[in-house]
Amino acid sequence: MTRGVNTAGLYVRDQDEALAFYVGKLGFILHTDVRNGDYRWLTVQHPEQPAFQLGLFKPGPPVHDAATAQTLNEMVAKGAMPPLVLAVDDCRAAYARMRESGVEFTQEPVERYGRVDAGFRDPSGNGWKMIETAAKPQSRSSI
Repeated sequence: MTRGVNTAGLYVRDQDEALAFYVGKLGFILHTDVRNGDYRWLTVQHPEQPAFQLGLFKPGPPVHDAATAQTLNEMVAKGAMPPLVLAVDDCRAAYARMRESGVEFTQEPVERYGRVDAGFRDPSGNGWKMIETAAKPQSRSSI
């Protein structure tokens, strides 16, 4: 019987650069960093989500041949991989803090459907959406 998804990965161009970004700018913590020859298994976790790991994987052997690794790196750099979603309590405050730390935003915070969201990219080109977790209460006019 399965217990659920434990790790989801994304491809990064440089694992050290990715680790510095996810830990230093987004506030994730290092979970696992082990090597087997040239292969490196590198995962981080959000401090409030300890049961889930985000893998920061470099395309290449033993999983991919050189041509496939090159294609994957090009696709990531173009932002062609599926976006990820980061849940936050206050999108505008998170945007201000992350922008100050040097995160490259592709979309400033925008209110839609009762929530605020913004878009950013990691140093490899992976796209992220940052979305407030709860809708802000709307004022009601009394009749």
